[in-house]
Amino acid sequence: MNFRTVFIAIIIATGLIVSAYLVNSKRPRLIVEQPSAAFIRASGKCAECHRNLQYSIVHEFEMSQHAEKRVTCLDCHQVAQGQTGTNHYTFVISTKLTAANCRSCHETIYQQFLHSRHAAAAWAAVAGDTDFTPEQIAFAEQYQPGGVKRPPHPLTRLEGGAATQSGCYSCHSVGKPNEDGTIGNCTACHTRHTSSVELARLPSTCGQCHLGPDHSQLEIYTESKHGVMFAAQRNLLNLSAPPDHLTTRDMFVPTCATCHMSGINGRGVTHDPSERLSYYLFAEVTESRPNAGRARAKMKDICQQCHTAKLVDRIYAEGGAVVDATNEKMLAARAIMESLQQDGILSSTNFSQPIQFAYFDLWHYYGRTAKHGAFMGGADFVQWHGNYPILEHLVEIKAEAQQLREEHAKAGNAVSQ
Repeated sequence: MNFRTVFIAIIIATGLIVSAYLVNSKRPRLIVEQPSAAFIRASGKCAECHRNLQYSIVHEFEMSQHAEKRVTCLDCHQVAQGQTGTNHYTFVISTKLTAANCRSCHETIYQQFLHSRHAAAAWAAVAGDTDFTPEQIAFAEQYQPGGVKRPPHPLTRLEGGAATQSGCYSCHSVGKPNEDGTIGNCTACHTRHTSSVELARLPSTCGQCHLGPDHSQLEIYTESKHGVMFAAQRNLLNLSAPPDHLTTRDMFVPTCATCHMSGINGRGVTHDPSERLSYYLFAEVTESRPNAGRARAKMKDICQQCHTAKLVDRIYAEGGAVVDATNEKMLAARAIMESLQQDGILSSTNFSQPIQFAYFDLWHYYGRTAKHGAFMGGADFVQWHGNYPILEHLVEIKAEAQQLREEHAKAGNAVSQ
C-alpha cells in the first residue's frame, strides 16, 4: 500500500467523522442529550415511545404513588451497583430491576425483607444453597435457621426442570439471589410500574403463592369470618391508606397484610411476615420459633386492635392444642418410617415407594392445613381438609408398613432356603 492510498483513506475517514459530528450537532437536543430528571418530567421523553408501544406501562405508572411523588422512570431504572447498563435510545439504564434498585429509597424495608422467609429461605426451599454466597447463607441462617443451608428439594430432580421452572420457581423466586448481589424482587408483591400498596394488601395477591394443598392460606382465609367480611365490605375499606398512618378506620376488616405486616394504629410496619409468628407451622413436626414469646406478643397486640384479649387468648390456646395433637400424629407416623428405614425395608431414595408419598402428603398437605386452619379460623380445614385425611393416611401408612415387613420377611426366608 503506497503513501497516496493511505493519504486518501485518511482524508475520507476524517471527512466522514467530521460529517457525522456536523449531522449530530443538528439533531434535536431532546434526542441526543441524557436529560435531567426535571427535563424528563417536562418532556415525558420515556412516555413518547412507551405510550405507543406499551400503553399499559405508562398508564399504570401515571396512577402510581411514584408518579404522584414525582419519581421518574430514570429514578428507578438507574444502573445500581453491581448491575450492567444497557444503551437504550441514548439512555443508559437497567432493564432488569431488582431489589438493588428499590433499596436506593427503601433500605429499611429491604433489610426487613432479608430477615424473612420470603428472602433467601424461599429460593433455597426449592433450589438449595448453591446459588448463594457464603456471606448470604450465614446472614440468612441467623434469622431462618436451617432454612437456607440445605440441598435442593428432591422433587426438582424427579419432576424435571420444566415443571420446576414453571411451577416451584414461579413463587419461590421471590427470594432468588440476583447477579448484583441483592436478593429477591419487590415486584412479586407490588407489581411493576403500579408499585401499589393497595394491591399488596389484597388477599388475592398473597394467594398467588399461598394457596393449594401444601399452603392453603388463601382458601382458609376465604372460609374464615375475616374473609367473608372482606368479600362483603371490601368497597368500604381504604386499601390505599398510607402505611404509616393506617388505622382500623381504614381497615376494620383485616387481610393477610393487616395482621402479618401492617403498622395498624401505630404498631410499626414490617416487611418480615414471620416477625409475628410464634410457630413453625409449615414444619413436619412443629416447634416454637426462637423468638416465640416476642412474636406472640406482637401478633396478639395486632389482634387486640379489633378483638378482646380473652378471645385472642382462647384462639391461641385452641390453636396450640391442634399443634400438639398434630405433632403427636406426625411423630407416630415418622416412627413407623424410621423403623422401616433402620430395618432396611424402606429405600433411602426419596419418593421411590408409595408409602413415602403417603407420609409426605400426611405432613406436607394435611398436617400443615390443620395447623393453619386452627389459627386462621378455618374450621373445615382443621377437620375435613386436615384431621380426617391425617387419620386416613395414618391407617394407610400402618397397613402399608405391615405389608412391606411381611414381603421383606418372605424375601429373607426365600434367600435363606
